[in-house]
Amino acid sequence: MNDLSRYPHLAAIETPADLRRVADDELPVVADELRQYLIESVASSGGHFGAGLGVVELTVALHSVFDTPHDRLVWDVGHQCYPHKILTGRRDRITTIKKKDGLAPFPRRAESEYDSFGVGHSSTSISAALGMAIAAQRQGDHRKVVAVIGDGAMTAGMAFEALNHGGDVEPDMLVVFNDNGMSISENVGALTKMMARAMASQRLNEWRERAKRAIPKQSFFGRLFKNWEEHAKGMFVPSTLFEELGFHYTGPIDGHNMPQLLQALRTVKQLPGPQLLHVVTTKGKGYAPAEEAQIKYHAVGPFDPQAGLTKKAATRPTYTDIFGDWLCDMAAADSRLLAITPAMREGSGLVRFSKEYPQRYFDVAIAEQHAVTLAAGMACEGAKPVVAIYSTFLQRAYDQAIHDVALQNLDVTFAIDRAGVVGPDGATHAGSFDLTFLRCLPHMVIMAPADENECRMMLTTAYQHPGPAAVRYPRGVGSGVAIHHELETLPIGKAQRRRRGHGLALLSFGAMLEPAAVIAAELDATLVNMRFVKPLDEAMILELAKTHEGFVTLEDNAVAGGAGSAVAECLAANGITVPILHLGLPDVYLEHGSREEVLSMAGLDLPQIREAIHVRFPMLTTTYVAHAG
Repeated sequence: MNDLSRYPHLAAIETPADLRRVADDELPVVADELRQYLIESVASSGGHFGAGLGVVELTVALHSVFDTPHDRLVWDVGHQCYPHKILTGRRDRITTIKKKDGLAPFPRRAESEYDSFGVGHSSTSISAALGMAIAAQRQGDHRKVVAVIGDGAMTAGMAFEALNHGGDVEPDMLVVFNDNGMSISENVGALTKMMARAMASQRLNEWRERAKRAIPKQSFFGRLFKNWEEHAKGMFVPSTLFEELGFHYTGPIDGHNMPQLLQALRTVKQLPGPQLLHVVTTKGKGYAPAEEAQIKYHAVGPFDPQAGLTKKAATRPTYTDIFGDWLCDMAAADSRLLAITPAMREGSGLVRFSKEYPQRYFDVAIAEQHAVTLAAGMACEGAKPVVAIYSTFLQRAYDQAIHDVALQNLDVTFAIDRAGVVGPDGATHAGSFDLTFLRCLPHMVIMAPADENECRMMLTTAYQHPGPAAVRYPRGVGSGVAIHHELETLPIGKAQRRRRGHGLALLSFGAMLEPAAVIAAELDATLVNMRFVKPLDEAMILELAKTHEGFVTLEDNAVAGGAGSAVAECLAANGITVPILHLGLPDVYLEHGSREEVLSMAGLDLPQIREAIHVRFPMLTTTYVAHAG
């Protein structure tokens, strides 16, 4: 825990009720202490960093003006929420964030009454806040509802769906648009360009607001000014867009100017109907290295705040690195390749590709649905699109994967990063379900590599396959297998027998091969690296069923409907009864922690796998029991 004696104002604030007793002229001091406390805390423990620094003044002002938790405060993209957590009773636990049994990395309803809505994926705040506002009005409750949307979340279609609906039903609610020009990378697209014009026109807006207050609305000059304003403001500021959607627009204002923030929030708080306050902030504000390198400081490990982040010694490549290198190599070999990412250039390993092939690189911003259907359209015209996407974000484009790609049997390659257990980011970012929701799609080929070189080969196989194909790979590094630089393919639907044994057959999918290999050796069992979830190597399964007394399937996907289910379905369809144990992720949302800790929670660490196999097949594991004894 940090030394609170160095933060006397912050130390006196246990809840926002304490903050609301602080005089306005002292709130900038509170904000300064909060920023320094945040820097010290994240430096010691790691976590999301730049976005929180950018909303320090805004967070203080919101909790000062609104009666939270009675008034609802809904944060979008929970990267911004660390200052909020510090001010809402979790100050002394902030260094436990993302750790096992510690604070969740994003707002979470079960953690605090101040977390009005659970967050993880972006662009949900306006919809959730609108729902709260409608429900409150139906109950005759006059509580205020505020959505804070930023870090690129306004680029997603869902945000505009909510604005469109909100302007129609006209609830009393406030949308605070925290415009910092960033998601993880720089924001892209036409909306971003429009906001840039708005930031360059703050003086015009200040003059416009003063004129509106000075000129009587019903006078001749008032009506004349109103007509001029409607024509002029659309040339310089985005107010026309939001006001045509039914939201009264205020701004843009300086999100680091506490008096200006307080005045604007108190004004819009009193106004009826849907309001939108445009606040301009700087990601990483107050910590020079984070302001200068906003992408680098989006999320960090522990670091020395005096020295900043230091370059780490190179380790073996991650699966993300392997994908990024493969993408460039394949692009050099095939000019038809186009790469698409929904605002995850760095996370998905596309930095090198974006520099070497800028005309073939498409960052569509936070718009997963659009990313997948864009790829479908490209494939219709003979291009070879590769969609680089996290497993958890592909969930947001499931209808597009079904309807726009698989149904039409289009040649789209899905490179699915962060599949399986992810760890510190928790349930909202876990890649627990992709095998389940993809394998039921006709035409879809699905692969899960067991090592680095196999990942590269599977990417080539997926790309060369003339239809939809997905390669799902985990976060982090593999086992250290040497990577071949050739663009080799694998025979589709063929498993690889890694060890011949007897008694039990262990069928491993993807990242679970390492522990499976240890146990297969201990039990003198057969080990198969299944490689393909769809099409399944049914010939291998049926052969093994004739010569083995039991099966164990291992995967880092939900057991329900996952790869193991495919094995059981194959046996059932052929009228074969073989005792089978499915090991994978249980039917719960797993808490955050390190990857190793989450695997342990799921029962997928080596000791628990051993124990589960022994309990299910006691007569077939006497060798293991003797070995363990």
